[in-house]
Amino acid sequence: MTKYTVLIASLLIIFLIGIGSANAQIQEAPDRTMGEGPYDRMIIRGVTLVDGTGSPPRGPVDVVVEDNKIASVQSVGYPGVPIDENSRPKADEDTKVIDAEGMYLLPGFIDMHAHTGGEAQGTPAEYVYKLWMAHGITTVREPGSFNGMDWTLKQKERSSKNEITAPRIFSYIGFGMGHNGEITSPEEARKWVQMIADEGADGIKFFGASRPIYKAAINEANKLGLGTMTHHAQTRVVYNNALESARLGLTSITHWYGIPEALFTDQQIQNYPVDYNYNNEQHRFEEAGKLWKQAAEPYSNKWNSVMNEMLELDVTLNPTFSIYEASRDLSAQRRAEWHEKYTLPSLWEFYKPSRISHGSYWINWGTEQEIAWKENFDLWFEFVNEFKNRGGRVTLGSDAGYIYKLYGFGYIQEMEMLQEAGFHPLEIFQSASLKAAEVLNLDDQLGTIEVGKLADMVLVDANPLKNLKTLYGTGAVHVNKDNEPVRIGGIKYTIKDGIVYDAKKMLQQVEEMVQKSKEEKDYEITQPGLDY
Repeated sequence: MTKYTVLIASLLIIFLIGIGSANAQIQEAPDRTMGEGPYDRMIIRGVTLVDGTGSPPRGPVDVVVEDNKIASVQSVGYPGVPIDENSRPKADEDTKVIDAEGMYLLPGFIDMHAHTGGEAQGTPAEYVYKLWMAHGITTVREPGSFNGMDWTLKQKERSSKNEITAPRIFSYIGFGMGHNGEITSPEEARKWVQMIADEGADGIKFFGASRPIYKAAINEANKLGLGTMTHHAQTRVVYNNALESARLGLTSITHWYGIPEALFTDQQIQNYPVDYNYNNEQHRFEEAGKLWKQAAEPYSNKWNSVMNEMLELDVTLNPTFSIYEASRDLSAQRRAEWHEKYTLPSLWEFYKPSRISHGSYWINWGTEQEIAWKENFDLWFEFVNEFKNRGGRVTLGSDAGYIYKLYGFGYIQEMEMLQEAGFHPLEIFQSASLKAAEVLNLDDQLGTIEVGKLADMVLVDANPLKNLKTLYGTGAVHVNKDNEPVRIGGIKYTIKDGIVYDAKKMLQQVEEMVQKSKEEKDYEITQPGLDY
């Protein structure tokens, strides 16, 4: 299988965004053959509504959709009381009716850090898209466009026309992609931003750059209405930390790099060991797990000052907690129950410990590293939760396809980690929908279930506020009255643009893709260094 090539530090950005490499592209999604609708009129009857605004659940309600827009949300009774049929919106013979009594309806989820995968992972677009859609993800922000700008923009267009089974795609182009050589001046930066805007991009993914170039690119993007996000790579954070980026007008920070650096009080540079080498990913991720302890203490003057200024600058945090979860408990993520059915052999090979596959840094990972990462998470959780409590905008992103994180499943894991950080489930669903729609400047169309908005919705036959695990494709374990373990939940329908997709059917198709690949390769998932 083809692996990522480790490049020298001066070529880091090219490594990360895969500039211009045609053979890095993966198989495009085929024409859509599933999904019912959109309908002239559709009624979802008797459902409990979680509308995404942050309001508490209410129901039973009937939700009427006409021409892909929510036409009415009508209360039709009280819990435990038979519904008065005369109080309901009427359905004629042409109306699609979904009986949803006992179910929960939420806005479609938005993954704000969602890679489609690449040649190294061997993941066809159809595989990724159906895993996303089966977990209620109806919109993604695709950062970096690793498969190439033209490839991503084509998938974006086909999805917008519902020619493929896929979430709607917002393409954030890796800074410099498509440019002839490195961008070396503010003028070149502005022209490049103008070029991608003309091509139809929605924003820019930065890893950092020298201040004049970075400033010019962000400024031009803001002028043209393009979004901006930065992964403050350790090789570039010396130019601008997260606070400095926010001062330049950056609209969102993904991951968390750059925030601890803004919180340093007695140093300017991360305390790297003298034998550190960034291209050694064991070094990179091991030392990242010690970074928050080098920052100012929570609620200290420095900590409060940085947070409050970031709030004033209205920068958004997209923490992607779950992509680092294996760092604190490798065995649990490596043995996640969904891998056997839903992880492609090529992706499993990519996950394995390796010196050259990005994110496969398990060269000598032990208890010491996991303890450090647990402490790291506690401090990171504290900052993000307090940022939210003070009115800051936090969105969900999974960054799946690396580090034992599977598309779709990793997004629900992100929800669980936000709850661990202190978020109420209603705050999680607000971040997963409304807050993300605000960043994409689509909160007038998406993000909540309200009259006049598009019909992007998720229907689940269990209470996800009570147990987020019910949103996994594998559902949640429940012991019934006969003392038998059964599965409850699993999203039943994902509705995008008024088209109703059977989520379990999509998962079945993914399972068939995986099984076919295993048979062709005579492949069995085993644990590293073992034959089982």
